[in-house]
Amino acid sequence: MLEISDGDLIAQIMEEGAYLYSLTKSGKDVILKGKERKTHGGMALLIPYANRVKDGEYIWEDKKYELPKNSEGNAIHGLIMDKLFDVKFKGKSRVTLEYLLSHPGYPSTLRITITYSVVFDLLDVFITVKNEGEVSAPLVVGAHPYFLVRGKWSITPDRVRRCLMENKIPTGNVEDFRIVQKDYDDCFIIENREITLKSDYSTVAIEKSNMDYIQLYTGEPGAVAVEPMSGAPDAYHNGLGLIILEPSKSRDFNFTISAVIH
Repeated sequence: MLEISDGDLIAQIMEEGAYLYSLTKSGKDVILKGKERKTHGGMALLIPYANRVKDGEYIWEDKKYELPKNSEGNAIHGLIMDKLFDVKFKGKSRVTLEYLLSHPGYPSTLRITITYSVVFDLLDVFITVKNEGEVSAPLVVGAHPYFLVRGKWSITPDRVRRCLMENKIPTGNVEDFRIVQKDYDDCFIIENREITLKSDYSTVAIEKSNMDYIQLYTGEPGAVAVEPMSGAPDAYHNGLGLIILEPSKSRDFNFTISAVIH
């Protein structure tokens, strides 16, 4: 386990999956502590697709690719959660991890670099993905943090666009929507740079760049997953936010997390 700190804010990161296992401020948890199933606590990173790919298969440049499937029959949560990253740098308040992703279900090779930094009461997460293969590659980058909540909670902005779903898969259509407190496993388009999650427990601000899609998930008691993503679930089919990464090109993604514990 790797630990970085600025004194009050402490982040623990696992080399497997570059997974944020815990984030505490002044000794109090900001996120639900990590679990063996990484998408049920902590903050998993979702690369090169975020959330689901319908039927675990897709066609890219006239070739069919098959991905690992879950019990629903879909691919879910990317290909890196169980991969051991190399530690390229470790300091008191910053760590950089790297992994070269090559998979038979993916058309190219990606160099994935993750830097976690803790500074001025912020956790900064900077992700760079470079295509080191010889063909273009489809790309969506996401993160899956579970923020602790208590009592009533709200999200600002609350007036957003929601991706219409069938069996948890976006259809490609969207509708105007207002987020209120209820159960969710839904994708929203929120182009505002900052999103705030407020409850009786804390106020959490997420400031993001190149990540205009947000998945909300309420499947773990006492927590709300607010997941910044560069594209929608099943973007390999519906094209919502899909990036086409050409050989030798790279893309950067960034978000910060700050919290006030009440």
